[in-house]
Amino acid sequence: MTSVKLVVAGGFGVGKTTLVEAISEIPPVNTEAWMTQAAKTVDALDGAGGGKTTTTVAMDFGRVTLASDLVLYLFGTPGQPRFWPMWDDLCRGASGAVVLVDTRRLDVSFAAVNYFENDSDVPFIVAANLFDGRQTHPLGQVREALRLDADVPLVSCDARERASAVDVLTRTLGHTLDRTAGRAPAAR
Repeated sequence: MTSVKLVVAGGFGVGKTTLVEAISEIPPVNTEAWMTQAAKTVDALDGAGGGKTTTTVAMDFGRVTLASDLVLYLFGTPGQPRFWPMWDDLCRGASGAVVLVDTRRLDVSFAAVNYFENDSDVPFIVAANLFDGRQTHPLGQVREALRLDADVPLVSCDARERASAVDVLTRTLGHTLDRTAGRAPAAR
């Protein structure tokens, strides 16, 4: 049996908890707390709709078995800047990461991309979450806006759908294997 630690990171309100909940075969552990009126001034969801009532204050945790000999342990990061210092601890020992982005609010994703490009050795891919079930911008434009290096895989996903989450995690593992084997990432 092989176990792999993967991190699901990104800005505030991009769908990290939703992705972990959609795929976990165990009841996910999360540290969701109700958003208070005071928190709404600190953790504003400008441009993302008003349905969010809770927020992750430490991490999400889930597990998924992808094959009889492969188990993934998922650690979702909190997205608010005041919790970013926890990212180093959550990423320790991780084999790969998914940076989930909301194309309606790419500005909340810059810090997560920067973290994995400059402050971490964890291989990562970027996944544009399909809010409302549709892709709002072509992936080429998303790549350009985030200034992603050509060797960083960029995919779209629907964090609510298990099959889409499995695809993202499988691509993350493939990218990690490519990077650790010293090969250029395969086109996906």
